[in-house]
Amino acid sequence: MMEYLLNFLLGLGIGLIAGLFGIGGGFLIVPTLTFTGVPMNIAIGTSLACITISSLSSAAMHMRERRVLYRVALLTAAFSIPMAVLGSYASTMVDEKILRILFAVLLLYLAYSFTKSRKGETIEEDLQEETIRYSRVPFIGAFSGVASGLLGVSGGIINVPFFHNLARIPLKYAVGTSSFALFFTSLAAAYTHYTLGQVDIIITLTVTPGLIIGSLVGAYLVSEVPSEKLKIGFAGLLVIIALKMLL
Repeated sequence: MMEYLLNFLLGLGIGLIAGLFGIGGGFLIVPTLTFTGVPMNIAIGTSLACITISSLSSAAMHMRERRVLYRVALLTAAFSIPMAVLGSYASTMVDEKILRILFAVLLLYLAYSFTKSRKGETIEEDLQEETIRYSRVPFIGAFSGVASGLLGVSGGIINVPFFHNLARIPLKYAVGTSSFALFFTSLAAAYTHYTLGQVDIIITLTVTPGLIIGSLVGAYLVSEVPSEKLKIGFAGLLVIIALKMLL
């Protein structure tokens, strides 16, 4: 019983972070599960199963607040889904140490670029449809899909900074759109891992309720936090993830 309660509290904390930043929280779920003795491949698959459910609840809150750009989300999903499946199968064949180093370097770069203001950018950004770079969205989707399936982390840690910096989407819309697109990506990767026997159903069922509650609270808080503080918080989060990848 105590184990189930701890899983719930784990999900609650991670869900809060996930909803606030539009990510899935897999970067915290995977290392935590492995620390408790769960094999790496099972931790990855279970993490993705949890992310699938929690991202749906977070996305629902962002949809209600009208922070989801559906064209961007569906275009992202169209490319992230097949790449997530490919990444899931590749996770059993690729040297994980090399991947972690490359991924950590990328995250550190993203953290730097995320806090570097673009020329003419204001702290509180309004949505301007004509400034969105839709041609860059397929690349973002493909890259986040591979990362999700391969490492068990949410594609959101790629989607949010890339949506903001490459596709020129205002931060709060980037967070909301990422949450919506993340559901489709994680669902494809989770199902693939499930068919490979790499999902622990008991852990999924005990962690997920906390993830749902936490993600709803986090998604609500997005509208209460200034964009500039959200940027700094997300950049710090990326640095923490990068360091975890290297340790």
